[in-house]
Amino acid sequence: MQFFIDTANLSQIKEAYELGILDGVTTNPSLMAKEGIKGAEAITKHYMDICKIANGPVSAEVIATDFDGIIAEGKVLAALDKNIVVKVPMIKDGIKAIKWFTDNGIQTNCTLVFSAGQAILAAKAGATYVSPFIGRIDDSSWDGVNLIEQIAHIYRLQGFQTKILAASIRNALHIVRCAEVGADVCTCPLDSILGLLKHPLTDIGLAKFLEDAKSMK
Repeated sequence: MQFFIDTANLSQIKEAYELGILDGVTTNPSLMAKEGIKGAEAITKHYMDICKIANGPVSAEVIATDFDGIIAEGKVLAALDKNIVVKVPMIKDGIKAIKWFTDNGIQTNCTLVFSAGQAILAAKAGATYVSPFIGRIDDSSWDGVNLIEQIAHIYRLQGFQTKILAASIRNALHIVRCAEVGADVCTCPLDSILGLLKHPLTDIGLAKFLEDAKSMK
């Protein structure tokens, strides 16, 4: 399973890259706004800066919701760097645009997916990635990881090549559960990735080893 970091913060992207486990980055307008990135020129530069660090797929989201607008924005984004993946919302014109991008050799990430039916449409249109938002599903009193498992099962049966990119990850347990049920990618905040490092018995064991090492001097 690949690890993407879900942020527009360059320092966090660099930290994840230096950890040696970073495969890519996902962003969205909210994450860009959080970093104070405003204006077309600044946004373009920021995407290019992310690509320089990440050295892997970077999902850049379109703002338009009509077919022509999505295509126009997507073409501009895709031209920025070979690793740019155009992030398209799960809407009717979004599916049409994904098919156009697929036919024209542009990678896509179908975002805001909340059902297996939506995931099937994205795969039929040829999306490179499909992004089910499992944390938001959990917030609505359903189990988001069960959706990942259902989509993985369908994709295996039908031979779809679209990769399942588990999004809206809230904690380290989400990452582990997604790995168990067949997600191809998890995209998550840096804190969730670093959470995988933590276990109290590791801390206790390390403290004991260090204590014993002192006694050997």
